[in-house]
Amino acid sequence: MFATRDQHHDAVRFEGTDFTRAHAEGHSFLECSVLGGTLDEAHLEGSRWSECEWERVGGVGVTLAEASLVEMTIEGCRLAAVSAWGSTWRDVTVRGGKVDFLNLRGARLKDVAFVDCVVVELDLQEAAVDGLTFEGCTLVSPTFGRGRYAALDLSGATLRSPVGLAGLKGATMSRSQVIDLSDAFAAELGIVVAD
Repeated sequence: MFATRDQHHDAVRFEGTDFTRAHAEGHSFLECSVLGGTLDEAHLEGSRWSECEWERVGGVGVTLAEASLVEMTIEGCRLAAVSAWGSTWRDVTVRGGKVDFLNLRGARLKDVAFVDCVVVELDLQEAAVDGLTFEGCTLVSPTFGRGRYAALDLSGATLRSPVGLAGLKGATMSRSQVIDLSDAFAAELGIVVAD
């Protein structure tokens, strides 16, 4: 699909494009749209996305390690096994759709919003968060820990089997969430709860 590394793409509309096993390491995308395409096993390491949109994109095994996403919208996508460790997200909205196995370990996230989507096995360990919300989302088995979670707001999400709750210093949760997860908090802190 792409002949060389580090190419620049400006205002390109990729509609229904099959990016299966494409190599776009280090490429930059400015005001580009990926509409209804496929990103299976796409290599996007170190790529830079600015003012772009992904809509109705499907992809398994997408690699976004150390990539940069700025002022971007990801809408109605079905993605799985997304390796985005060490990436940078700023002013990004993920709306609708589902993401399975999203690895954001060590990522830097600022003003990022997940809206009305399902995220399974989200890994936010060692992430630096400065504004991250999950309004109307379901988070299944998310993992936290050893991160900086300033302005991480989980209050709008349904949390199922979260891991690393004891490391969520600085995060916001609703009272009902804290009550519902009290046994999990106690277990992680080594507290014995007497009946």
